[in-house]
Amino acid sequence: MTDRFICIHGHFYQPPRESPWLEAIEIQDSAFPYHDWNERISAECYAANAVSRIWDTEGRIVQLVNNYASISFNFGPTVLLWMQKYTPDVYEAILEADRLSMEKFSGHGSALAQAYNHMILPLANTRDRITQIIWGIKDVEYRFGRKPEGLWLPETAVDLEALDIMAKYDIRFAILSPSQARQVRSNDGEEWQDVSGGRIDPGMPYRVSLPSGRIMALFFYDGTISRALAFERLLNNGETFANRLVSAFPDDNSAPRLVHIATDGESYGHHHRGGDMALAHALQYIESNELAKLTNYGCYLEDHPPTDEVEIFENSSWSCAHGIERWRSDCGCNSGGYPDWNQSWRAPLRAALDWLRDAVNPAYEQLAGRFLTDPWAARDDYIEIIVDRSPERISAFLSRHAARPLSYEDEITVLKIMELQRHAMLMYTSCGWFFDELSGIETIQIIQYAGRVLQLADQLFTEAFEPGFLEHLELAKSNVPEHDNGRAIYEKFVRPAMLGLTAVGAHYAISSLFQGVEIVKFFERASKVVRPSTHLIE
Repeated sequence: MTDRFICIHGHFYQPPRESPWLEAIEIQDSAFPYHDWNERISAECYAANAVSRIWDTEGRIVQLVNNYASISFNFGPTVLLWMQKYTPDVYEAILEADRLSMEKFSGHGSALAQAYNHMILPLANTRDRITQIIWGIKDVEYRFGRKPEGLWLPETAVDLEALDIMAKYDIRFAILSPSQARQVRSNDGEEWQDVSGGRIDPGMPYRVSLPSGRIMALFFYDGTISRALAFERLLNNGETFANRLVSAFPDDNSAPRLVHIATDGESYGHHHRGGDMALAHALQYIESNELAKLTNYGCYLEDHPPTDEVEIFENSSWSCAHGIERWRSDCGCNSGGYPDWNQSWRAPLRAALDWLRDAVNPAYEQLAGRFLTDPWAARDDYIEIIVDRSPERISAFLSRHAARPLSYEDEITVLKIMELQRHAMLMYTSCGWFFDELSGIETIQIIQYAGRVLQLADQLFTEAFEPGFLEHLELAKSNVPEHDNGRAIYEKFVRPAMLGLTAVGAHYAISSLFQGVEIVKFFERASKVVRPSTHLIE
């Protein structure tokens, strides 16, 4: 057993769902009987895994366990931000699980970082990649009180530049699909061996050389078992699940071997009802029968550094057979519900967002340069405010980055331009391209974030950006005749929300973000908004 190790990784993530104007999630009818999908998935999965049940043969509960403490996991930072406010007991259980995992796994916490709001990094510009990685790392530092050792790449979409930036910020490893490995060789320089088509041996970590000269470790999960868990109902029975994992070990135990899988964490309870209990039982069964030793990636890597080198397929991912085309073209990947539809809208949607980003950023640099020593360093550091918008942290942020003493009005302008950049990040959330239709809830969500960028830009800059954005967005064609194109969808679903919430909603958004009394009072005065009565806020 001592040379047999098992690691189960869960990627727990939901896209940000908050209205850009309310900074709260509105009722989502499709999540009934819950208020919204965050609430439903939290109940079915996130909470269930924090106190999962283990049953005896008589159908009695014999133990409640925190599954997170025994697996490797990452949570999307935007989910944790929501959870901290709305399900604090579950949130605290996840933090406690990381503390327990450090005790269990020789000081290596199981919580990994994630590129902040699930942006497809190979499709982002360098500046956005850096911000996404820094925000993801600092989110872990704030919540778990330690530096993360690994970082989850959204959709495992990868290129060498993204890995190099991660390594620059002391990330030691990443997890990829076996299909993303191109060739391998031993560290002593033997000839490369072709492992394309998912033929890489997943039982060990590999070293990848990066353009800067840095190196990083990569783990390629067991694709066969991961697919079985996601699509072949392997979670129907915990003992069956455990035995499937153990079956991946070779009969020859002469060398240390890692069996590890990676799936969406929502498989454990949301996609597969009762999946959390199957996971709990599998973990207990493996340990109690000494079939293998449970571990996490950081712990395994410390004791078993890479002996082989790997080259990857750049611009590849785990969820698109065509690389990363699912997030920029009509590649044929979709959710499969409407065979007559196409996804030709993906390319013009991304082009519209890229145009908006590239058009707004020079104006941002110019205005921010009047107040800040380095506008982009300030954006990278703004995560310190996103995680905790207390007056003390706002004051410390402004003190660190101000190029000169700022008036109260200047401070508000700085916070507005930072919020513009936050929404410019959120509008690239990958789910906006993943599904079938331009007018889908996930795609409208990212267009709304673009709408918030435009609204803030209109308040801050003299140039009007909306006409150019809509001109590009109009080229994205809906599959639903009544929705026509991106411009029509913007006018139907984005502008009414923006205009209808100008007064009460705008105040609510600001007051919900910045709890300092003086900050709220200034926004009321600056926006000429009368503070609504308490019952309107509640």
